[in-house]
Amino acid sequence: MGIPALDVRTDSDGTVVIRPHGLVGLNHAVELRQVLVHAVRKLRPMRLVLDLADVTGLDPINLGTVSAICDIADDHSVAVFIDCPSAVLAGQLTAAGVSPRRLRLTSTRTR
Repeated sequence: MGIPALDVRTDSDGTVVIRPHGLVGLNHAVELRQVLVHAVRKLRPMRLVLDLADVTGLDPINLGTVSAICDIADDHSVAVFIDCPSAVLAGQLTAAGVSPRRLRLTSTRTR
């Protein structure tokens, strides 16, 4: 099986953190979608962080999934934040419909 495509953890304050790894392409689309939807619709944390610090790229399907989950999270009163490793990925997410207010460049915060 190798390295898992993503890790999920719950912080002490209840924040759910989802951290995919590498190039998140078509072969990861179902897993990412299922984990995001489960977190928002079933776990319903106050905050969900999609930590993309270890992601080298997102394909168009996964960019759309991330954009859609932000709207679904709003419907379920879950605050979604996306930690981006680069301004390029942040630009791609914004172009896919993700509000810039959800984006946090990882270089601006300590890990």
